[in-house]
Amino acid sequence: MRKIPLCIPYVGQEEKDAVNEVIDSGWYAHGPKNREFEEGFADYLGVKHAFSMNSCTSAIHLSVEGLGITGEVILPSFTFVASANAVITGGARPVFADIEYETCNIDPASIERLITPETEAIMPVHFGGQSADMTSIMEIAAKHNLLVIEDSAETIGGEHQGQLTGTFGVGCFSFYPTKNITTGEGGMLTTNDDQLAHKVKALLGHGIDKTTYEREDKEKSWFRSASRIGYNFRLSNILAAIGVEQLKKLELMNEKRRSLAALLTLGLSEIPEITPPYVKSENKHVYQMYTVRVNQNLDRDQFVRNLNKKGIGASVHFYPPVHHMAPYQGDIYRKDGLEITEKVIREIVTLPMYPGMADDDIHYMVQSIKEVLSEFK
Repeated sequence: MRKIPLCIPYVGQEEKDAVNEVIDSGWYAHGPKNREFEEGFADYLGVKHAFSMNSCTSAIHLSVEGLGITGEVILPSFTFVASANAVITGGARPVFADIEYETCNIDPASIERLITPETEAIMPVHFGGQSADMTSIMEIAAKHNLLVIEDSAETIGGEHQGQLTGTFGVGCFSFYPTKNITTGEGGMLTTNDDQLAHKVKALLGHGIDKTTYEREDKEKSWFRSASRIGYNFRLSNILAAIGVEQLKKLELMNEKRRSLAALLTLGLSEIPEITPPYVKSENKHVYQMYTVRVNQNLDRDQFVRNLNKKGIGASVHFYPPVHHMAPYQGDIYRKDGLEITEKVIREIVTLPMYPGMADDDIHYMVQSIKEVLSEFK
């Protein structure tokens, strides 16, 4: 039986050589590869500052804390729980908005309904490789004098109206193995705000303004006084070396994802029980995930289990939504009606998608889906 996992990282000899180079150098902690990765990432996005760290969660946390947000942050409940967790650990309070049915991205109309004097920021979570409606979101933010933090963990290289995600507000990115580039674990915060950049640089390394690498060869390299209370959110030099090589392949990997997604969409278009992903004309989708909807008359969970039995690593993102989870129950966390969120979580299925897939894998998935649906009938 063919095995098609949900994701396989696209890693080659270049990454292995880069890791060995760092190991041989003896510089394992935050170091020169971090700087190279950060400069390359900032150049790719066209922003002034990029800070590598241990996760996107840490990037969101430092965005909230660094911007001094202590009130409410509006974000979708339809996301991984880390998005909401980081808002809280950063010192603010999440408020849960509904999503658009077609894209699963945060609904601007829902954002408008939730704004109160306590609202300080909007945090769109770009879903699965497609940008949220940043034109409308930035207009709402300007109208109400709100900050914008983009959780772009799933949409590295995605675009809205020709502009890359993570460049509208403060950008937060993930390099988990399922993402468009990976360092195993890791994240990046991007900004054009010099004041925020100064705070983030210190906060991610124990509140010390200069890194060990920056202090090297200085007259008093051992001087490590903290200017503020901080954290250890650093990314190691070893993992940053992987990121440097992955970034070189980002456009290639994204084009492979888009080509494979087009082939899969073509195959699924013949199956009336399945709705392929909807892509807005103003967006460039980079398919970090390939999500479909199944007809509500079908048992979605059994559909996924039956695909798994055929070796297809199908899954469900995101179930349960954050507002269903125990820590987020009660009136302390405001939310919109979330009718679309409740509908989507019963229909959505994530199919395997990664740059190294073969066309035959796509054909096998389509045929397997047809067989599973035939079994239901």
